Amino acid sequence: MSAPPDHLRTALSLAAAGVPPLPLRAGKVPFGNCRSCVDGACGGRPNMRNAGPCQCPAPCHAWAAAATDPRTLTSPTWTLAWRQAVAVAYHPGGASVTVVDLDNAEALAWARASLPATRTVTTTRGEHWLYRGVMRSANAVRPGVDVKSSMQYVRWLGPGTGRIIALPDCVRALVVKEETTPAPGKVVSSLHRRATWDRTVAAGCRHTERYVRTGLNRGLALVHSRTESGAGSQAFGVARFLAGQHQHCPGPCGLPVIGEEIVTAAVSVGVPEPYARRAVTNGLQTAQGRAA
Repeated sequence: MSAPPDHLRTALSLAAAGVPPLPLRAGKVPFGNCRSCVDGACGGRPNMRNAGPCQCPAPCHAWAAAATDPRTLTSPTWTLAWRQAVAVAYHPGGASVTVVDLDNAEALAWARASLPATRTVTTTRGEHWLYRGVMRSANAVRPGVDVKSSMQYVRWLGPGTGRIIALPDCVRALVVKEETTPAPGKVVSSLHRRATWDRTVAAGCRHTERYVRTGLNRGLALVHSRTESGAGSQAFGVARFLAGQHQHCPGPCGLPVIGEEIVTAAVSVGVPEPYARRAVTNGLQTAQGRAA
């Protein structure tokens, strides 16, 4: 029988490059929690969705345990896990990357036609496409397509080939769920009044009213044009672009009102209000560096 791969050596190499690794056991899944951490008894790790006090020395909590400190990776409890490991994974968000996991030929064909080229890693059934930047993770954003970044782990299959590029809006928009446009006459929203941006809500904006209004109207026209599908994703992109124009303003710039106008436009072409609001909120917050 040939010797097993040196997973610890791989992990230390990744850690030295700023990529936080973790061991995977049989089934290529993370190791289970220890008795102190089982069922959340420890309160969870400080970097999890619900921050907790856990300082467990074992590789508990899957992606949240991934570490770059060689003292952690070579500690007794981790060394035992490495000896039993069948593969190495890493936390993409901790490495400041997002992975689009393409699981079959159809997903690959879609990505090649729809996403900008970037670094790729060959997998058993498809490819991982890597982008520089962190976002919210989501599974099954399309058939055979998962987005893995924050609060996720990805199996390490090598550095890949090609130049990695910055995370584009079209990938960020994949996590915005949008229901099928309903048949005419169906009620999709409780939205009644229409907010309108003007100078009175933007006392700290460095742009002229004409400049802001022109850009907003163009964005609303893009959303209104998506009568069949894609209005939610378009609303995300418009919100992100417009908010980005105000990053250097002293404020306030009336961004919540701009957001309301975009939501209204999306709802008018059939996007359910909750989805429209989530898309616009994500777009505004992403431009401010704090994606939801």
